[in-house]
Amino acid sequence: MPQRITLQPHEKDLGGGFRVRRLLPAAARQAVGPFLFFDHFGPVTAGPADNHDVRPHPHIGLATVTYLFEGAQMHRDSTGVVQRIEPGAINWMTAGRGIVHSERTPDDLRQVQRRTHGLQLWCALPQQDEELDPSFAHTPAQSIPVHDNGAATARVLIGEAFGLRSPVVTRSPTLYLDFALRPGASLQLPPATERALYGVDAPFTLDGETLPAHQMVVLNPGEQPVLGAAADARVVLIGGEPLGHRFIAWNFVSSRKERIEQAKDDWRAQRMGHVPGETEFIPLP
Repeated sequence: MPQRITLQPHEKDLGGGFRVRRLLPAAARQAVGPFLFFDHFGPVTAGPADNHDVRPHPHIGLATVTYLFEGAQMHRDSTGVVQRIEPGAINWMTAGRGIVHSERTPDDLRQVQRRTHGLQLWCALPQQDEELDPSFAHTPAQSIPVHDNGAATARVLIGEAFGLRSPVVTRSPTLYLDFALRPGASLQLPPATERALYGVDAPFTLDGETLPAHQMVVLNPGEQPVLGAAADARVVLIGGEPLGHRFIAWNFVSSRKERIEQAKDDWRAQRMGHVPGETEFIPLP
């Protein structure tokens, strides 16, 4: 069997000292299944003087997937949705033909010390769905099904695994799992056309081989490795059906280069909509 592809993180500063580890896209791999962007942020502790707000900015041609381990965010978008995002929930925002959104610290947390830790992923949309009307879907933590074998739990965030199906609606076959492993855990991974694993906070094992945290390992097609850990570890699995190459520029994704250029012009001219109550925005780089 060929050697697995391993992706190392690239650290990015999003402003105000808020740093993320970016795993996708990478030179060796643009996407895993429909996932073409993978950011791991935190854990970071912030106080009243820190401003980690993300001002209004646009997207096209993708769906964002936000998942928190700690903290809270306040989502607002140009469709009028206002949603507090908290740990364990899945928040799926379909940009389609265009959406503008902000991600800010909730007002009740601004004057206290707080921790933030989570993942933000982007999913490509099938070509026929790239111009869908924008929308936002919130699935609360208590609606996410959980598989527990005694030594490990698997939250089925998106897709189907271990006989459980997530209520999150997607546009193509997609798999996203959150594993909490205890010492000595052993779990065979569910199938998907493409899959990758990421160690969130500690090393884990695949067929007994120890892999470090904060790197992504892309599994070979058809292999059925056993996931485990010598100590407590959190691991996520992403995957699904690949959707082919996409052009990516800033926050825009499309199967057509000219569509991205149009989106750039639209954002410069502020034709992509506005978030109610917001006056700031992030200019096109």
